[in-house]
Amino acid sequence: MNAPGPTAVFGGTFNPFHCGHLGSARDLLDALPLHELRFVPAAQPPHRKLPGVSAEDRAAMVELAIADDPRLRCDRRELERDGPSYTVDTLESLREELGAETCLLLVMGCDAVQGLPHWHRWEQLVELAHIVVLARPGWRLPREGVVHDFMQQRGGTAQDLLRAPCGRVHVQQLAPRDVSATAIRALLQSGGAVSHLLPGPVIQYIRDHGLYGAAPTTQE
Repeated sequence: MNAPGPTAVFGGTFNPFHCGHLGSARDLLDALPLHELRFVPAAQPPHRKLPGVSAEDRAAMVELAIADDPRLRCDRRELERDGPSYTVDTLESLREELGAETCLLLVMGCDAVQGLPHWHRWEQLVELAHIVVLARPGWRLPREGVVHDFMQQRGGTAQDLLRAPCGRVHVQQLAPRDVSATAIRALLQSGGAVSHLLPGPVIQYIRDHGLYGAAPTTQE
């Protein structure tokens, strides 16, 4: 049996899932020869307070938003596991599923990579997957310290990612996307326009389920 093609993992609370998440994923699929990209909603994020919206609702919004793109998938494994949603546990589970030879890529933003030393068993992440850091205008990567040294030692090109199943850190430049989940939640509460920030099915789900204190809008 052949190993699956290169697979990317994009984790987060997705509270809510917005056009920035969707656009970044599609940009990455265009930039790298991926078989698929999996969004992995965190059930119990270890580094922030528990979202006010359930993991089930957040996963449902992801599934609705990506339903028309076969390259994208919502992976619910963190919802099916007890305890904190540690990324290293997720990657170990994916390795068991996909096999040792599959090229596996963990996608994270510049803000997340700077906090890597605080992640559970963080040094083992690169033993299970490549790390793809999404770089956008305005963000600066560490210029010194533990994370800087780690990225220098493990740095590689997009081509390097395809030559091994794991072990490299690659910085991928993406177009700027000024979308904030915090700002979206505030707009939903105040009845502001969000059609340019959220996929249509996500807006409908939020309204149908009364999430985020969404008020009826008159601006769309």
